Amino acid sequence: MSRVVVTGRVPDAAIEKLRAEHEVDAWPGPESVGREELLRRVAGADAVVSLLTERIDAELLDAAGPQLQVVANVAVGYDNIDVPACTERGIVATNTPGVLTDATADIALSLILMATRRLGEGERLIRSGQAWKWGMFFLLGTSLQGKTLGVVGMGGIGQATARRAKAFGMEIVYQSRSGIDPKTAAELGARRVDLNELLAVSDVVSLHCPYGPATHHLIGAEQLTAMKSSAYLVNTARGPIVDEAALACALREGRIAGAGLDVYEHEPRVHPQLLELDNVVLLPHLGSATVETRTAMAMLAADNVLAVLGGQRPPAPIG
Repeated sequence: MSRVVVTGRVPDAAIEKLRAEHEVDAWPGPESVGREELLRRVAGADAVVSLLTERIDAELLDAAGPQLQVVANVAVGYDNIDVPACTERGIVATNTPGVLTDATADIALSLILMATRRLGEGERLIRSGQAWKWGMFFLLGTSLQGKTLGVVGMGGIGQATARRAKAFGMEIVYQSRSGIDPKTAAELGARRVDLNELLAVSDVVSLHCPYGPATHHLIGAEQLTAMKSSAYLVNTARGPIVDEAALACALREGRIAGAGLDVYEHEPRVHPQLLELDNVVLLPHLGSATVETRTAMAMLAADNVLAVLGGQRPPAPIG
């Protein structure tokens, strides 16, 4: 039997599936495993099932040893994995695309609604116990009907978010490395534009692009200035795509109307200036946080491991 190390808590069904064929060493704690403990545990592992909180780099791969065959990330993003280091050592790296598309798109739309309708402000006011009274201009937000959603990164999650926004009466523009299927584009009425045009015409900008050197601080001071002063920025992709200091400044100065964030540049730390602002909605990385989705992610990671250890091509290899 091969030895599989699971770096954090995952649904029991995935552990049971792995244990049916292999020895499994699963981290039992509710918090993430510490670095030193992780390096100790991976020694001699044939497979590592990793969470996005763990850095899978050359140090860890060397600590595991030459018998390591696969690193299965329980996430669609894999910026926590040094893929070239895996490739250099002949280790297969996998992720879990597809299964979290709808859950993440739901959160993106939730953030759009919360930011544009000022729902976070309203909820905080009620909980604070402050006196309030209905009024014609009390906590006025903005409607979505007839407004334009700009989707940056039109992959599965971007398309699912656009489909939801379309149902709310929004027009769709998108920026992506490649065009989408013509049938899908026609269904959504989606028009492909460059990033500059997208920022200029969109009432809501929603980020769904992968993170890497090319997208680090893709949205910074210059891009925020290019947006409408009435526009909103939503990020459910990866935190470092946005320059948080620049975003806090733009929000404070009213250069954009608001923002909704589920991910952060230095997660779990949030830029302190963002915490002081009412016109930003802040969620603790809940994009895939449904029982069904997290279970499906873990099961796909298990399937990736079982395929590689069984000498087969995994369902979701990276690259």
